[in-house]
Amino acid sequence: MSFLGRSGSAPSSGVNPERVEVAVQELDMITDVFNRLVSPRYAEGDLNKGESVCIDRCVAKFFEVNKRVGEKLQSMGANAAGGGSQSAFGSL
Repeated sequence: MSFLGRSGSAPSSGVNPERVEVAVQELDMITDVFNRLVSPRYAEGDLNKGESVCIDRCVAKFFEVNKRVGEKLQSMGANAAGGGSQSAFGSL
């Protein structure tokens, strides 16, 4: 089942407005934090070495977590298809 209430196997009866509202609120919060932390003015056109290293590490961590979450969701889907039950992200 997708976040907005649509299921891949069952015909869609519409989007759940409550879930859309929650998604919009989350996006507003993320945008607000971004606007507070990221300055719209840049003193330099390029990143310095420290900034570049920081971004490389951050992106590597993001992709590692993204990979782990994807693997976990796939295993949960396989367990659900096989009849097993497991709580969401229980062993992460």
